[in-house]
Amino acid sequence: MRIATWNVNSIRSRIERVEDWLRRADLDVLAIQETKAREDQFPYLTFEALGYEVAHVGFNQWNGVAIASRVGLADVEVGFDGMPGWGEPIESEARAIGATVGGIRVWSLYIPNGRNIDDPHMVYKVDWLGRLRDAAAGWLDKDPAAQIALMGDWNIAPFDEDVWSMEFYLDKSHVSPGERAAFQGVVDAG
Repeated sequence: MRIATWNVNSIRSRIERVEDWLRRADLDVLAIQETKAREDQFPYLTFEALGYEVAHVGFNQWNGVAIASRVGLADVEVGFDGMPGWGEPIESEARAIGATVGGIRVWSLYIPNGRNIDDPHMVYKVDWLGRLRDAAAGWLDKDPAAQIALMGDWNIAPFDEDVWSMEFYLDKSHVSPGERAAFQGVVDAG
């Protein structure tokens, strides 16, 4: 099975590129992040014409995640147990959608951006990753043989060589020790 992930930064602005790429790439499953579209704005018909079923969640011009599959799409789940929200009042965001496709549990994830080291959003990001780690570990506890793919935009550069200049990024998000530790926690959970 051919699976890919793409932060499209607005599906409505990029649908022609996505359509062209899907025709050339011969993908079975595409996890999409940052759709920036409500349900009524998502281009379902374009995907259907290419032979894909789509599960999407989006509330407004921010966030939004989707899974497009031509090998089946079942057991769609928006968000995961314990997924935190953001804002006052606390609201859920369109940051996680899971579905079973061709026997594999695929999650399209748009991890919060920490904004900067001292921003309250950084605390939210690290908490979000910790809760994802706990949820995913629980899925594997229930079924150690489960095939699960956590895909998407992690907003983290796990290694120094993942950025063009560590000197530039030393006081910025995406490379902080807390973010990297939270990411590694998900990896270490299996």
